[in-house]
This record gives sequence, structure tokens and C-alpha cells, in this order.
Amino acid sequence: MEVRKVLISGCSGGGKSTLLDAMSQLGFSTVSEPGRRIVVEELRGNGEALPWVNPHAFAQRAIQVAQSDLAAAQSADGFVFFDRGLVDAAVACEFAGGASYLSLLGRKRHYEQRVFLAPPWPDIFATDAERRNNLADAKAEYERLVRAFSELGYESCELPKSSVQDRVTFILKHLGIA
Repeated sequence: MEVRKVLISGCSGGGKSTLLDAMSQLGFSTVSEPGRRIVVEELRGNGEALPWVNPHAFAQRAIQVAQSDLAAAQSADGFVFFDRGLVDAAVACEFAGGASYLSLLGRKRHYEQRVFLAPPWPDIFATDAERRNNLADAKAEYERLVRAFSELGYESCELPKSSVQDRVTFILKHLGIA
């Protein structure tokens, strides 16, 4: 069976990581968010590649991590679910004043054509030591991602604002595996 790379993107604080945890518990391969991993590492070492310190360095590092994640997923079989990924990092890079996501990614699709987007959801949005942006920033980021996915030829499928289990069922049905 070939690898099917499914991207779950969208609003910061929209429940993506919780959703990926549920997918993992069902036995699916998952890849955690590059940005979170970078922030944890940078905070441990007093680094500067943090979105609130040096957004461009952070985004460039996220691109590298996402590329490594994609390469590592090539050896998997079946579905691999990604919590954010290369497109998110490229959009962040452009927003931080770097190269455009189109010049970074070209027109090649790195994930399944259908991407799942967690919309802004104030009821579950929260900040923490690794996520310091506010809801307004998260909403603006979401809009940038929606535009980018459309321009890159992806089919965006917005996740319902419902329970984690309902979201899992929604994704599995849309992928034809439930």
C-alpha cells in the first residue's frame, strides 16, 4: 500500500493536536506539529527561532522540519496524518517577510489534495507557553492558509466545530475509510 499524506491545518488553537492524538489512538500514523517541536526545543536552549522573537528564523526552521517529516513519511504504508506541515511553514515564512510560498513550494502538492482545516473556534482557543498568539492573530493566520491552499490547488475541507470523535468520523468518512 502506498503512503497517503493527509494534512490537518488551520487555526492555531483549533483542536488539531487533540484530533491527531485521537487518530494516533486509532492506530494511524501521525506527525506532530513542526512549530510546537521547534518551540519546545528553542525554549529548552534559550534559542531565538521562536515565532515571537524571530518569526522568519522560526518559519525557515519549520520548513526544514516539515521537509524532513515528509521524507520520513515516505517509508510508511497507508495514511499518515500531519499536524500542520510544509504549506503552513511556507505561508508563515512569507508572512514574516521571507520568500513567497509559491516560490518556496511551486505548484507541487506535498499532501493529499483534500486538506482538513480547523476553523477559528473561540470556545476551545487557549494560549500556553508554546502558543502565545491571540485569537485575532489565529483568525488572520487561518485566512492566509485558506487562500494559500486554494491557490496551491488543494481542496479545503473545514472541520466541524464538534467533539473530537465527530471530527475523527468526519475525516474518515471524507477519506472513504469509515
